[in-house]
Formats: sequence, structure tokens, C-alpha cells
Amino acid sequence: MTEGTKRLVVGPFNRVEGDLEVRLDVADGAVKQAFVSSPLFRGFERILEGRDPRDALVIAPRICGICSVSQSHAAALALAGLEGVVPTDNGRVATNLILATENLADHLTHFHVFFMPDFARAAYADRPWFAQAERRFKAAHGLSVRDALATRTTLLHVMGLLAGRWPHTLALQPGGVAKGADARDKMRLLATLGSVRADLEARLFGAPLERVAALADAEELDAWRRTGPDGDFRLFLTIAEDLGLAALGRADDRFLSYGAYPQEEGRLYTAGTFAGGRLGPVDTSAIAEDHSFARMEGREAPHHPFEGSTFPDGADETGYTWCKAPRLAGLPFETGAFARQVIAGQPLARDLATKEGANVRSRVVGRLVETARTLIAMENWVRTLRPGEPWCAQGALPQTGRSFGLTEAARGALGHWMVVERGRIARYQIIAPTTWNFSPRDASGQPGPLETALVGAPVRQGETTPLAVQHIVRSFDPCMVCTVH
Repeated sequence: MTEGTKRLVVGPFNRVEGDLEVRLDVADGAVKQAFVSSPLFRGFERILEGRDPRDALVIAPRICGICSVSQSHAAALALAGLEGVVPTDNGRVATNLILATENLADHLTHFHVFFMPDFARAAYADRPWFAQAERRFKAAHGLSVRDALATRTTLLHVMGLLAGRWPHTLALQPGGVAKGADARDKMRLLATLGSVRADLEARLFGAPLERVAALADAEELDAWRRTGPDGDFRLFLTIAEDLGLAALGRADDRFLSYGAYPQEEGRLYTAGTFAGGRLGPVDTSAIAEDHSFARMEGREAPHHPFEGSTFPDGADETGYTWCKAPRLAGLPFETGAFARQVIAGQPLARDLATKEGANVRSRVVGRLVETARTLIAMENWVRTLRPGEPWCAQGALPQTGRSFGLTEAARGALGHWMVVERGRIARYQIIAPTTWNFSPRDASGQPGPLETALVGAPVRQGETTPLAVQHIVRSFDPCMVCTVH
């Protein structure tokens, strides 16, 4: 460290899924460098080796208790690739509904339980919006927190009807789903989603979902802040304007999405990259994981996931995290709801990405706009279900092969890569969304997205856990247990 620079270690973080530690070099009241550490190794990739490939449907969801469906879906897609099977129409729609339910539940939990309670802290007691923030978002007691948890409970009834249980359902299969729905279930699904819609329109947005989904640019967003309907969304925009959250937490503005929710034609949210103001394809052959600063063997060169390994090196003194550094064509990419909406061409997200990039405000806005768009789509999907028609196609596993499954979890791009030899898993590699976002530096010294986003964050005199740092970290909605597999 240079003279005048002090080191600050922040962590563990509350209201974050899993273990997280951030080392900051601070000078002149701001972060100069950040080093993000996932301090707990779990090793699910190693657990899967040597097993029957179908065991991935049971074991992979146990990686995480809040995004288990995403892990199950990626595993099912990898198996579908090995079997050469295509889901039935009912199976495809039901899978979309199950995955979307989990993703929306995560979005609601993030906004109301993980993110907004920070603004009900005494440190903001002098702000004009504080009384409202405390009444609505005080941890465990805020009115909006309690209402959102009730809405989330209602939403998860979809899981009971289509997946049988949550978390760790076994309903998702390579050829569709193991549980069908009848005409009565369709009515229950529509009623459930209608109740969720009513809650969100009454409290979160104060307006129809279609109005939120149609927001077109930064000017319309600012008009909502000034004169829009009362709701938690408008309160967030007021807070964001007052605290300058649009100028906080900007990373490299390179975005990645594997695409989400296949439909009869294309996907609801398209796959691709967005960098330098231009859309591009996702070249999966250009994905590699760098171990230079991970506590892992195999630092000689980056590894494509099909050739990757997870051998921990507890004696390593160079690595500072159990998280590897995924790169696409040698570059770090940010992933998540905002990235998904930017790549899908949602006008507001694309406008924000062009004018101000990814920051604390835009990441949260992206998540809320996606909530509205996805719920609208879910209502339409339910109407296309055809009770009595097949729900799952059957296939046969080969003794040897390789395949991958790419999906979109709430937090972004999730991929499973599976190699099968003699009927057993020879190699299994997982790159989770937070692995992308919270990656360490690579061999060329490039920091991961969060490490970049933290540079410049203000640190007030006497702060040991800077509020600005917390806002930036939580804007990514990290899931650390997925990060370290």
C-alpha cells in the first residue's frame, strides 16, 4: 500500500446469502482498490464426479436454498443435451413458470428484505424520506417488508401446483416436467398470479404492471420519481436521487445473458452480450475460468469448463478467494436482471445502459422492471397449458458424451458443463452468476465487476462498514453459496 492508504476489511455481510468478505484500500475518503473474497469452499463439482449423470438433478439443487430451481434447470438442460431430447410444449411452459416463480420470489426478497432496509438505518435519520423508509422497510418490522413476504408466499403456491415442493424440487427433467396440471390447476394458477399482480400494483408500483414494463427512457423514470403514483418503487427513486445512487457502483458496462424462457418462437429474454453500445452473440467456446488468484490448482492457464477442475490449494498464498475468475474472450462481464433487460432490448434498460451504465440505481430498476414484465408473461404462459397432452419427453443417456446447460437465474447467467465417460460423470463444472460478478483478478490483473464497481466508493470518517460499499454489494444481489459451488 502507498503512504496515506489504509486497509479496511469489511465482512461478514448481513442480509447476504452465504459468506462474503471485501478488502478495501482506502485513501482520501474513497476506495482505491477492492479485493472480493468468498471465504468458504463447498466443492459441489467434486461431489458430482463419479456419479450417475442423473444424480445431478438431485445434488445440484442442493447448492443453494434460494435459487435451487435455477441449478436444477441447468442440470436438466445439460442432461437434455446428452440425451438429445427436446421438452414437450407443456413441459417447456411449465419449466418457464417454475423458474420464473423462483426468480420473481428472489427479486421481491432482494428489494424488500436485503436491499431497502439499509435506508431505514439511523445513519440516514436526517434525510427527508427517512420516516417513510423506516415505516416501510425497517428490518423485520417494516410494513412493506411484511406485505412483500406475504406476496412471496402467495407466489410460491405456483411451486406447489407445478413443482410439488420448493426448494429442491425434482419436477424439472431433461424432457420437461414430472408433474402435470389439470384444468382446475390452471384456474388456481391464474388466480394465484392475479393475486400477486394485485399486491404489486397496489403497494410496490401503485400502477398497472404494463405501465412499468413500458417505461422507455431515463426521462420517464425521472417523471415517475417526481409525479408518479405512490408506492415503494417511487420511494426508492426518491432515495436514489437524493443519495446519488446512479453515480455509485459503476463497473465495466459489459453485460452477459444466456437468454431466458424459451417460447414457441425465440425467448422472452434473448441471449447475447452488450458492450461498447453494441449487441453481440455469446460464444460459449470463448468462456474460460482463470485460477490465478483463486485458491485452486491449475494456475498455468485459463480453462474452458469442459477441461476445468476444482482442486483446492489450501497452502496457496497468492489466491485470496475460493471463487474462480470466469472470462468471456478474456474479459470480465456483468450479469443479472439489468444485463438481461439491456440485452433483451427493454427501452428503459437500454437507455440507462447507454447514458449511465450499470450502477446501484439501474441494477435495482432493472430488477423491478423485469418483475413486471415476467409476471405479465407468466399469466400468458398459463393460458397456453394443455391438460391431457404430454408433459415430459423421454430420452436415453449415452455412456460417453459432453454437454452443457445454460439458463438465467435471478442473479444472471448460470451454466453447467458435464462430461460423461463410461456412464459416469467424469467432470462437472459450474459457473454461477455471482462467480461472474464477484470474481477475483485474473492473470492480466483485470478485476471482477464488483471489484471495479467498488473503486471510488466514498468512505466516511470512522466508518468500518461503509454504507456506500454495502449499497454497491447488495445492488448485485450476491449468492455466495452458488459462487463457490
